[in-house]
Amino acid sequence: MISFESDYIAGAHPEIIRRLSETNLEALSGYGSDKYCESARDKIRKAIGLESADVEFLVGGTQANAVIISTMLSDYEGVIAAKTGHISTHEAGAIEFTGHEVLELSEKDGKIMPGDLRAFLKDFYANDTHEHMTFPGMVYISHPTEYGTLYSKQEMKEISGICHDYKIPLFLDGARLGYGLMSKNTDVTISDIAELCDVFYIGGTKVGALCGEAVVFTKGNKPRHFMTSVKKRGALLAKGRLLGVQFDTLFTDDLYFRIGSYAIEMAEKLKEIFKSHGLNFYIDSPTNQQFVILENDRMEKMKEKVVFSFWEKYDEDHTVVRFATSWSTTDVDLEELKAVLEE
Repeated sequence: MISFESDYIAGAHPEIIRRLSETNLEALSGYGSDKYCESARDKIRKAIGLESADVEFLVGGTQANAVIISTMLSDYEGVIAAKTGHISTHEAGAIEFTGHEVLELSEKDGKIMPGDLRAFLKDFYANDTHEHMTFPGMVYISHPTEYGTLYSKQEMKEISGICHDYKIPLFLDGARLGYGLMSKNTDVTISDIAELCDVFYIGGTKVGALCGEAVVFTKGNKPRHFMTSVKKRGALLAKGRLLGVQFDTLFTDDLYFRIGSYAIEMAEKLKEIFKSHGLNFYIDSPTNQQFVILENDRMEKMKEKVVFSFWEKYDEDHTVVRFATSWSTTDVDLEELKAVLEE
C-alpha cells in the first residue's frame, strides 16, 4: 500500500530523529526552560524578523488552538472563523469546550473575505441587543486553509486592518504553514505574517516534526502567566526539550522551508499525474493538499492499493478525496500511484 493520507503519516524527518538521538542523554531542565527551547526561540525570532516576539511551544494543533483562544478571550467573547475552518469542523468542539463560541462566517474557497468580515462586525454592533449576544473577540484564519488555498498579502492586510479597527486580535493557524510559505503561488512571507497577525503558530507536526507547534505572540500580547494557564489546561509538556530540539533543528539551515519546498514539488508532480489521467480537481490548490473528484466505483478500487482521505460527497456517483504530500513522499510513491491509475 502507498499512502497519501496526510502529511504526518511518517514519524519525523531524519535530521530531527538524528538530533533527538544525539541529545537524548543530556540532563536538561523541563517545561520549555532548556537551552534547545531558548535556541529555537531565538532562531524563530530571527526567521520572522521580530526580535521582540514571544515564542512558546505546544504539542499539537488542536491543543494550540484551544489554549490560544481560551487564554486570549474574555469569558463573554467568541472567535470568528470560516464555517469550513478547522476549529469549526474537525476539532470535536474543542473551542466550545473551553466556554467560547465559534462564530461561523461564510467563506470562499475556505477563506474569510474581508468584506464579509467587516459586514459581520458592523451588523453585530448595530444590533441594539448585542449585549445579549456572544461578542466577537478574535478572528481566526488558517494559512493554508482546509482546502489548501492561500490568502494573498492584500487579503491578509485588509483582514488585519479590520481587526485593528475593531480592536480584536487576528490569529493565524499555521498547522501547515511551511507549505503555504513555499507555494509558488504566494506573495506572503513569514515576516508578513508576523507583522499582520497578533498571534500565529508555526506547525511542526504536519511539516516534518514528530510533534509540536511553535506559538508566536507578535505584539507584546502574550497572556499573563501563560505557562500557568497552559498547565491548567493540561497542555504543559514536562519534557519540553522534545519540542525545543525539534524546532531548533527545523530552523537550522532552513530545514523547515526545505521540507515545505520539497512537498510542494511532489504535489506539483502529483497534480500532473492526475491531469494526465483525466481526473477533475474539486479546487485548484497551490499547496501540498490536492483534492480530486473520483467516481465511487473507481475510488473503491483504488482503496485496495492506495490510502487517501475522504473529504466530502460530490454527488450520488462521485466523491471528493484528498491526497497530501510531505517530506516522506518519494518519486517511487508517485510512480506506483501512476501504475494504479493506469489499471
